[in-house]
Amino acid sequence: MTQPKTTTAHKGKCHCGSVQFEAVLVNGLNTASRCTCSMCRMRGAVAVTAKVGDLKITQGQDKLTLYQFNTHTAKHYFCSGCGIYTHHQRRSNPDQFSVNVACLEGVSPFDFEEVPVFDGIHHVKDGPAGRGPQRAGVLKYIKGD
Repeated sequence: MTQPKTTTAHKGKCHCGSVQFEAVLVNGLNTASRCTCSMCRMRGAVAVTAKVGDLKITQGQDKLTLYQFNTHTAKHYFCSGCGIYTHHQRRSNPDQFSVNVACLEGVSPFDFEEVPVFDGIHHVKDGPAGRGPQRAGVLKYIKGD
């Protein structure tokens, strides 16, 4: 799903609506991706990119729960009411958030025919300096009849 670059804020919320936010995405929905790290494998979300200053919690800041593991660099946020992952601050680039596309108004992870998957098992921060994210594959969604 290719979208034009925009500075429009996308509205989003968790399942129960307790946590609501607005995010200006770095390149619209064109940054949609998945990751193979243990956390991303289990949560299964398609995420897009926003700069840290471009995601604003508009309601329910007190309902967000923070989860960190391993290096404690990445900050994963969930609604304490419904448990939905809304966003996380990246380990690979702490100046960016990954935003769960399923939380964005009018967007579904099934809107994307192909989603690049990046190798989070062999994390870019654990390898040689200058090594960018390594592509592990592509996740395809094929609509049924």
